[in-house]
Amino acid sequence: DKRIPITVLTGFLGSGKTTTLNNMLTKEHGRRVAIIENEYGEIDIDSKLVNVTENSEDTIMMLNNGCLCCTVRGDLIDMIFKLYETRREDFDHVMIETTGLANPAPIIRTFTDEDMSQLVRLDGVVTVVDAKHVSRHLDEGDRSDAPNEALEQLAYADRIILNKTDLVAPEELEVLERRIRAINAMASITRAQRGDVPVDYILGVGGYDLERVQETVETAASGGHSHSHEHDHSDCDHEHGRCEHEDGHSHEHDHSDCDHEHGKCNHEGHDHGHDHSHGLHNDSVSSVSLRTQGNLDLIEVNTWLGALLQLRGEDLYRMKGILSIDGYDRRFVFQGVHQLFEGHPDQLWTEGEERESVIVFIGRDLDKAALEEGFLNCRVKA
Repeated sequence: DKRIPITVLTGFLGSGKTTTLNNMLTKEHGRRVAIIENEYGEIDIDSKLVNVTENSEDTIMMLNNGCLCCTVRGDLIDMIFKLYETRREDFDHVMIETTGLANPAPIIRTFTDEDMSQLVRLDGVVTVVDAKHVSRHLDEGDRSDAPNEALEQLAYADRIILNKTDLVAPEELEVLERRIRAINAMASITRAQRGDVPVDYILGVGGYDLERVQETVETAASGGHSHSHEHDHSDCDHEHGRCEHEDGHSHEHDHSDCDHEHGKCNHEGHDHGHDHSHGLHNDSVSSVSLRTQGNLDLIEVNTWLGALLQLRGEDLYRMKGILSIDGYDRRFVFQGVHQLFEGHPDQLWTEGEERESVIVFIGRDLDKAALEEGFLNCRVKA
């Protein structure tokens, strides 16, 4: 894969994101990373670390440790094309710093766009969290017309850096981790002080790699305890919500003809049946994991997912799944961000292996009972 891997680094104001980036810029880690910061970024590059500077509207600095630091005043996409055309031999990976108040969704959509995905591949979203103050930010509430940025940054994350842990009692950290897991069961969590984490925790995440879906889904469905402390594949064409084994990758969904019978997608109200395993908090964004034994009917799966994405696509931040489809000898893996969806047949089911299907959703106001009903209705009828 010759495409440029891109990591999005996000984090609420004061989380320690800048310190994490500065660690990347100053340490000798042997990775050639082009770090793109926005015009209002807080990185202050020590002049002793700078090897070469280019003066233009967008500044590109070559640092002594082999990294590039780029300040963007114009368009982010233009900067990426500029790097690709003029400095491609100087870097192996791109990291993009977002502002503290940024919702990661637009940038994710940009890099999963069909045209951009010919040039780049989204490696993952890494969110830095201020362990001392994040609960207060999460408690500020969240509405679809006034989203809570701290909540959204957690929801989209593939890796979470729980920073400033030295300022928080161990029992408070455990409570906070449980709350974060209830919001995002898929992400790996590591604890840190002063943003000091191994570079391999930030790069090479594979958050959008279909080959890693099974590992992520199993971790999430089993309670999400993936964290470290201190230191003949035809693709899925889902243009109309169908798992057809033809060519095609990510597609926007248009489901005006979806079948809404059999209670597959009953979303008239969203204030019931939420899955809040953290108990004390009622965060509007949460994770729901579904699992069932046996095989699913392909037509029923298409109908259910099609209806779900048509009605609730904007509220479904991330989803990943492994499906056992009746009549197919390979497990089907998929992932999605809002209405964008991709998948393909993966490993063979082995002889005697118990076939099961697992789906994990992260989204706003998820109705677990309705999701479970729709999912179970996809099972092959005896």
